[in-house]
Amino acid sequence: MALLKSRAYFYGKESEVDKLLLPIIMICVCALLGGGTLIFLKLSAKHKKSKNKDKEELAQITANEFVNVKDIRGNFLYTRDNLALAYLKIYPISTELFSKNEKRLIAKQLTVSLSSAQYPFQLLAVSRPVDISPLLSELSATLTSSSDVKQKELLKQEIVEMGSFALSGEVVERQFYIKIWDRVSDGVERDLLQKLKLLGGYFSDSGIQTEILEQQDIVRLCNLVNNPAYVHLEDSRINAAIPILESVGVV
Repeated sequence: MALLKSRAYFYGKESEVDKLLLPIIMICVCALLGGGTLIFLKLSAKHKKSKNKDKEELAQITANEFVNVKDIRGNFLYTRDNLALAYLKIYPISTELFSKNEKRLIAKQLTVSLSSAQYPFQLLAVSRPVDISPLLSELSATLTSSSDVKQKELLKQEIVEMGSFALSGEVVERQFYIKIWDRVSDGVERDLLQKLKLLGGYFSDSGIQTEILEQQDIVRLCNLVNNPAYVHLEDSRINAAIPILESVGVV
């Protein structure tokens, strides 16, 4: 009987100890889980910050490599990879008043002339806002000298409309350039200018004016191409179509 009582007392003490250990174990487990979660969140935030920083540095490096301009002097742009570039501006012509035969003749003549250029060149087409200040000045002068009330009213409406176009930057024009390049060496500038003059002669024979860009003009062109704040948006919707070369009879 005494043995049974001692055993019952022992088991009772053991159950009490178990009851006390269970909360302690639960508290320790919760503390470990909370600490682990906190450490994981800190490491995750640190890793994310480091990853974003690496992306920003990579974007900056990529932008610097994309511009790739070392110097601009005279008629030439020099790149960091040891190239000299020169540019020829092509003034556009209105082909709306030309007949189909005249258009075909100009295209054929330019194709034959440019095919003789046995060196690489690139055609650039960029958009820039149109300078309508001369038109506004002319409208203002007409408004001042006019004595017709109806004409003045129409001129005022036209000036307001043109002013809104100028502020919005929706009035853009396409400008075309030809770019040629070569490795920097003795006499490369002279060779590039000679090539540009030959190209300008090809366009001049077809009645198209050209101009070799100077230093300031090259800077403006770089701003048009590389500076997003300098570029105005325009409608770029196009329709899918298959080009047809009518002059050579391709169907």
